[in-house]
Amino acid sequence: MLTDHLDQLKAHIEPGRAEQKAAYHKQSRVVLGVPNPAINDLTKAWRQALSVPERVALAEALWKTDIFEARIAAGKLLTQARIRPDEAVWEVLQSWVLEFDSWAIADHACGAISKRLVADPARLDQVEGWTRSDHMWTRRAALVSTLPWTKQNNPKDDDLACRDRILGWAAAYVPDRDWFIQKAVAWWLRDLSKHDAPRVRAFLAEHGDAMKPFARREAAKYLDR
Repeated sequence: MLTDHLDQLKAHIEPGRAEQKAAYHKQSRVVLGVPNPAINDLTKAWRQALSVPERVALAEALWKTDIFEARIAAGKLLTQARIRPDEAVWEVLQSWVLEFDSWAIADHACGAISKRLVADPARLDQVEGWTRSDHMWTRRAALVSTLPWTKQNNPKDDDLACRDRILGWAAAYVPDRDWFIQKAVAWWLRDLSKHDAPRVRAFLAEHGDAMKPFARREAAKYLDR
């Protein structure tokens, strides 16, 4: 199965794109040079053709190749709102987190993780453990994968409780001077400001002065517009 699906990816290689992508994403792993629209189309077709166990097996195999586009395809393959049962999907997604080392790969995997968190918010208990990891990308994933809680216009009480819980994680990240962590905090607040400006203003009033200036500006980008 893996060989066939890798061949499908390789059939969409564009000459010269590999070098550009490797430089832009600062990759030392193999980069094929496959454009994202092609990966989107392929993974959509794979999702439709494969059962959940087959998708999990293929995603694991693609991830283990450590090829840039294969890891992105692995994340896209498991990005779906309704998956039943989804326990095996959740387990394999968690197993990838400690291997995150690139924002593009991490963000696609976090997109899949976010769907499983929305499907079962009790999993936030596990994600909270990521916030205390020594691995920067794991800490970052806790915010990137919980972005759906920034987007509700009419959140229920349980959703507001989750929103406040995640804002607590963001507050704990403020002293962390890593650019990617500051950017993740800013990203979460910026997206939340479109739907819940009062919470963002309160956060910035309490923690804004301790944030890096670029992160504070990004977080406040849509306030008072």
